[in-house]
Amino acid sequence: MQSAAQAYGTVAKQIVNPRELEADLLLKAASRLQAVLDGWDRKKPELDEALLYNRKLWSIFLTSVTSTEHPLPVAIRQNVANLGLFVMNQTIAMMSNPRREPLGSLININRELAAGLLGRA
Repeated sequence: MQSAAQAYGTVAKQIVNPRELEADLLLKAASRLQAVLDGWDRKKPELDEALLYNRKLWSIFLTSVTSTEHPLPVAIRQNVANLGLFVMNQTIAMMSNPRREPLGSLININRELAAGLLGRA
């Protein structure tokens, strides 16, 4: 049974819509950050790992969206790049001075962008 589930997972990954995959990854990152925010006193040690995951994800987005071959219009690519720079700056600030408040903006950005990718915005 396990091999059937693995096979299904492999096929699903191959046929998933790229926008849905990006949205799922953003929601996963938001969920990890939200878990830290909700349980700040006991989950604070997980902050660096959650921020690292989010930073890696946004690094990929920034690399992709700033490519001249990217199919999105320049204005949208610039907006996403600006969001990415904000996320990176917030992440660096959070890693050097962990606080609860900035997590909300990172979570909201991820959720809003995911909603846009899924056509829910």
